[in-house]
Amino acid sequence: MSFTSFRRLTLPLVAAASLAASPFVVAEEPLKFGIISTESSQNQAPLWVPFLEDLSEALEREVEPFFATDYAAVIQAMRFDQIDVAWYGNKSAMEAVDRAGGEIFAQTVAANGAPGYWSLMITQQDSELESVEDVLAQASELVFGNGDPNSTSGFLVPGYYVFAQNGVDPARAFKRTLNSSHETNALSVANGQVDVATFNTEGMERLEEIHPDKAEQIKVIWQSPLIPSDPLVWRENLSGELKDELRDFFYAYGETEAEQAVLEPLQWSGFAMSSNDQLLPIRQLELFKQRAQVEADESLSVAEREAELADLDARLDELNARLEAVETEATAQAS
Repeated sequence: MSFTSFRRLTLPLVAAASLAASPFVVAEEPLKFGIISTESSQNQAPLWVPFLEDLSEALEREVEPFFATDYAAVIQAMRFDQIDVAWYGNKSAMEAVDRAGGEIFAQTVAANGAPGYWSLMITQQDSELESVEDVLAQASELVFGNGDPNSTSGFLVPGYYVFAQNGVDPARAFKRTLNSSHETNALSVANGQVDVATFNTEGMERLEEIHPDKAEQIKVIWQSPLIPSDPLVWRENLSGELKDELRDFFYAYGETEAEQAVLEPLQWSGFAMSSNDQLLPIRQLELFKQRAQVEADESLSVAEREAELADLDARLDELNARLEAVETEATAQAS
């Protein structure tokens, strides 16, 4: 997909006017802030406007939100310097770091105190499906709602734990597979349009608030291991001065009652320092998934399979060593 084909979704006029009326003098080019499409932009925009207004005031420049119909568009926008900062999930952040010149500088802190969140598999409340085993056994008769290919909880995590570990290719196993946002997956399950879908605990909390009737129609049949909280990513080539201003804003934001009120709809209480090292477990998971796929690929010769597995194992060893070093450093700093 070319960048020119991206669909730019703007804020409602009232929101745009509110941003334009902020009490500061715009002295520099607008800061462009990317927001991944966990649900429709119409639903997301009102949640983000107050936060972006505060960011605008702190930086003394306009902040323009960038909404798109999928995660890839936000990654590509950063690649072509069309956005400066973005909120990603871990999988999409990994793509932004590797392919779009991105760098993680902060991490969200959940309002409920959770150290992260969890991927889910959901079905209808009255469905006979009660487990992953049931789903895999009946897959050829089911319509599956998979997540965005760049989603951590909607695609990568269930792709490994539910499918790769069981030697199943979801694109072939199900009667039909659809890729959608978290919100669309949940509503599709509740409305009986798909039989089973991926989701996550943050999305479930949000659904219980805005569509409690739909949440009541959903049943969770699988929950993943913990996923690290979402990262904030800036373009690595931003100026040092702007990076310092962003650090000052994000690391301190959430200290007042007014700021907590702004963060509450986003389900956060603030932001913590972070770095690209946050992605190490996600990188491990991606390689584990690839390894399981190679082992199950009958089209490969013995020599080809051994060569690919050796390469993946060497990359995993490097990641393991780096992760151990990071954990040792963190333990030393804590003591």
